Amino acid sequence: MRASVLREYGGPEVLRLEAVTDPEPGDGQVLVRVAAAGVQFVETQVRSGALAGTPLAPAALPWTPGREVSGEVVAVGTGADPALLGSLVAGQTPRAGGYAELAVLDAAAAHPVPDGLSAAEAVSLLGTGRTAVALDELAGVGPDDVVLVESAAGAVGVLLLQLARAAGASRVIGLARGSRKLRLAEEFGADTVLDYGAPGWSAALGAAKVSVVFDGVGGSVGREAFELLGPGGRFVTFGFASGAVTELGAEEAAGRGVEVLSYWGPPVGPRGPEAQLRQTRTALGLAAAGRLRPFVGATFPLPDADAAHRAIERRETVGKTVLLP
Repeated sequence: MRASVLREYGGPEVLRLEAVTDPEPGDGQVLVRVAAAGVQFVETQVRSGALAGTPLAPAALPWTPGREVSGEVVAVGTGADPALLGSLVAGQTPRAGGYAELAVLDAAAAHPVPDGLSAAEAVSLLGTGRTAVALDELAGVGPDDVVLVESAAGAVGVLLLQLARAAGASRVIGLARGSRKLRLAEEFGADTVLDYGAPGWSAALGAAKVSVVFDGVGGSVGREAFELLGPGGRFVTFGFASGAVTELGAEEAAGRGVEVLSYWGPPVGPRGPEAQLRQTRTALGLAAAGRLRPFVGATFPLPDADAAHRAIERRETVGKTVLLP
């Protein structure tokens, strides 16, 4: 089979298409002919070497990135249900390998693709859908909340906008950069959109108080968003697209009556294996019912995985970026 292989850390060009040995499903696993593979921001950081030596990096090179795949089950390992053969499933691989024509999934984590969803749409609701559902649950968004979503035109952001709207939030504010992304934030449910590239963007909100911030940008943007929270507010962190986390003083949040919650933990409950499976099923089910709209912003052929990484790093992408082997 063909796969996009990383043999050394570096720029997007180090991802190269190679012929490699077909993987085989082990006990309780299935082999999937990949129809779509998700590309994540964190994978660009692993590829660059920025996360070398951390648990997110591979133990050794060469390595094929990719955790999110969707496609047809073409073989089953011992202990896996033979009835899965020929079915369309989506799931996260145990140890990367998704940027390829074939990939292995644990059968227990292979979700049937609901009717009406394409392979690319199903992939867009795996890691990102699960994350958005977990964040929404963590924040406990309700009818009295004013919700601010950073990176609102991103893969997680567009889902958070919709979930906040579905929870009945009294106001939903979307942060993005540039007119194209601001229009998308409005399309996916933001009442108010603000360009966080503009100095002092928060001044446009006047004296309005925000009760929930979903912080996926970090750095100075996250810091400015934090300042909008009053007593009872929740600052929910899940990413650092700016390259830096939001720096908060140890007692600062408590002094303001603000609760800081992190997808990465603590608490770690939202990311437990059973919770992740449930949250993925929830995202897929909401989409199948027409209550959550997946957004595939760009697709690239497998040989162009380097171009997909380059587009993400240049912040040219919106929604979910997907490879089509």
